Amino acid sequence: MQKLKWFFLSMIILKVTYGQHQDGAQMDGSAIYQALQKLNTVGSVLYIAAHPDDENTRLLAYLAGEKKLRTGYLSLTRGDGGQNLIGKEKGPLLGLIRTQELLAARRLDGAEQFFTRAIDFGYSKTPEETLSKWERDSVLYDMVYIIRKFRPDVIICRFPETGEGGHGHHTASAILTRAAFAAAKDSSRFPDQLKNVAVWKARRLFWNTFNFGETNTIDSTQLKMDVGAYNAILGKGYGEIAAKSRSMHKSQGFGASAQRGSYYEYFKLLEGDKVQKDLFEGIETDWNRIETGKNVEVLIDKCIKNFQIQHPEKSVPLLAQIYSEISVIPEKGGDAKYWKIVKINEVKQILFTACGLFAEVLSERKSGCPGTKVWCEAKIIARSSVAIGATGISCNLHWDSVISKKLLQNIPQTFRHELSLPGEIAYSSPYWLGTATSQKSYRVPAMESVGKAENDAPIIYTLKLEIAGVELEYAFPLTNKITDPTHGERLRSFQIVPPVTLHLPETPLIFSARQKKTIRIFVESQQGEIKGALRLHFPTGWKANVKADTIHFRETGEKKVIEVEMECLTGAQSGALEAFFEVGGKSYGIDMRQIEYDHIPPQFVLFPSTSQLMPLDLHLAKKKIAYIQGSGDEVMDCLKSIGYDVTELNEGNLEEIDLKTFSAIITGIRAYNVHPFLQNYYQKFMRYIKWGGNFIVQYNTNNRIGPVGSKIGPYSFTISRNRVTDENSEIRFADTGNVVLNSPNRIREKDFQGWVQERGIYFADKRDAAYKAPLQLHDHKEEWDSGSLIVAPYGKGNFIYTGLSFFRQLPAGVAGAYKLMVNILSLPTH
Repeated sequence: MQKLKWFFLSMIILKVTYGQHQDGAQMDGSAIYQALQKLNTVGSVLYIAAHPDDENTRLLAYLAGEKKLRTGYLSLTRGDGGQNLIGKEKGPLLGLIRTQELLAARRLDGAEQFFTRAIDFGYSKTPEETLSKWERDSVLYDMVYIIRKFRPDVIICRFPETGEGGHGHHTASAILTRAAFAAAKDSSRFPDQLKNVAVWKARRLFWNTFNFGETNTIDSTQLKMDVGAYNAILGKGYGEIAAKSRSMHKSQGFGASAQRGSYYEYFKLLEGDKVQKDLFEGIETDWNRIETGKNVEVLIDKCIKNFQIQHPEKSVPLLAQIYSEISVIPEKGGDAKYWKIVKINEVKQILFTACGLFAEVLSERKSGCPGTKVWCEAKIIARSSVAIGATGISCNLHWDSVISKKLLQNIPQTFRHELSLPGEIAYSSPYWLGTATSQKSYRVPAMESVGKAENDAPIIYTLKLEIAGVELEYAFPLTNKITDPTHGERLRSFQIVPPVTLHLPETPLIFSARQKKTIRIFVESQQGEIKGALRLHFPTGWKANVKADTIHFRETGEKKVIEVEMECLTGAQSGALEAFFEVGGKSYGIDMRQIEYDHIPPQFVLFPSTSQLMPLDLHLAKKKIAYIQGSGDEVMDCLKSIGYDVTELNEGNLEEIDLKTFSAIITGIRAYNVHPFLQNYYQKFMRYIKWGGNFIVQYNTNNRIGPVGSKIGPYSFTISRNRVTDENSEIRFADTGNVVLNSPNRIREKDFQGWVQERGIYFADKRDAAYKAPLQLHDHKEEWDSGSLIVAPYGKGNFIYTGLSFFRQLPAGVAGAYKLMVNILSLPTH
């Protein structure tokens, strides 16, 4: 045991907020009162759907806040196949953002969040396609495990099995929910789970029907429930809470206005006991369901009755008694053991905040490397008159210390110690991205990780306290805290990182034969002073000249840029350029991508430090073009990488700049959705086209969430919701002689091989006869659609609208997409 040296600080009141991975969340008096009421409710409900944003936030808020049920939302995917309205992240990085947006939403509506390992591969038109692309049994396995662990009395699915939900993922989620409902109670299904969890039979399965757009699935035979109640303690109705919760889906542009007053939700019973008036009809949701639980209920009722919102500390002796009473409940049967654990944790949190306690463990650094040491500082303050003793503190890295100290009221107490990080400690990165994935599902490293929304903190301290004669333990992650000039205090969980990270260009590196290019590799020390050498691996047919391969860093955070001249030789092969940093006999080839938005905690992901090398002869015509960013894509960077001189246009320079200096102007995805100022420049754009410019508009949406409020083209057309989701679907050349398919690059069917996720989305429809459509696409068993690419001459120039998903294909290095984009940019004047 190591003896702690405590340092007493006086006349200081620490005003800090909690990170999300710790005990002792702060609650005001009204929240404590709500938590006491929930402590007296012994029931749970699980809501299941396919994506982030599919959940019914009003219903979740009502079930958690009004009914006081333990409420969970299971999203089968992390939304990684969608579009991003706030940045450039796609795929796994977008999934990470949407994961955190769901967690932020749950902190507002009071529900808990779970996921399966299913990958969101984009819009799916049928459940058959979805279930063929997902690893069905793996997804079902996860759902069953979550049900067995969460033990919901009632399960509710958002969508029907019959397709009214539209999206194939939606329908598949309902199909799998019914299958999981049955499998969870069957001991012959996934028997390996039973070493961690027990079989569980939920009492009922409902479908939460809806009236949305032109689809109404509600009828008079269904159970209905008014979820628009007003909670006077919180000063909010559940429609108001739901609006704040749903507005956390910022990457999807789902900001919502508060709705107040009565609002009915409808439910169709799919499995289980019939009901007349309530989802939980006939299900005990009080302490009577637990043997000896009545004693606990009596104590909780007394605590609620005597609770003083201005003096929650006066309830501490009774709360300690409740804790003791729950602790001795006999664990007869899985239900008793389950609720004993749940309610012990609930009363622990109430006790902590009723005492006015605050605790945190901080590091001056946001990260550390295996085998190094880090200074840690713990602070604790008891801000009420309750007598509290600190008896010990320990860390999950096999460090602990015994202490014996009475906490003085409102006097912070602090200790510091130097923690050694084991040499074998794992790097921090989202667990579902930490191992290789198939194209169908992420890999979960252990059964215990199934369903988890995010990683546990790598370093967790446990504080041992004595409160009103009860010994309690509270866990706190090691965190880093900064004061941001704009946002104030910012917290992030301490992370484990490699000694050095390397960042290569994220867009493909495209070369013509015998071409030389200088690329820049960014190398950053994460471990202070370190010296090593840069090493590169690349495919056959390439030559590299590293201008400075030995690198010496003197401090953490120091960055260096290494220039490498790459040459594409005749017969070069496509493949990965891999960068490694060799030091002390070890080789590190890791890139660290950071994600920071105001509405979610900072995130980072570790990836291999690679770029894609591509030999491709592209014939570029005029190279000076302009780009207007939309909601975020990498198309502009990709165009720069192949040799275009790209100027970014925006609201600040569009008024003054002479558009005639550009041979083409292209707008980013959803530009007309997110930039209302573009409507002010319609006439200027049309004059530019008449002069002889090419004006290219990539996809926009045109629906109730993101309507296009301005004119776009010189002739009329509408933007539909038509799309082709099969990235391998057949292509038909409707106009083989069209210049866009022939100059300066010849486009053939092989150029549509290797596309990712989809062909295109939000195609043009109802277009004027002036528009020509050189391509026709369709999904299997559907009509051919000619709206993916439309071209119209106007004056001396051309207007183009395209729903082809260049924003996915170019960053993915699809050669044919580059060739077609170059042709579009190069359309000749008339």
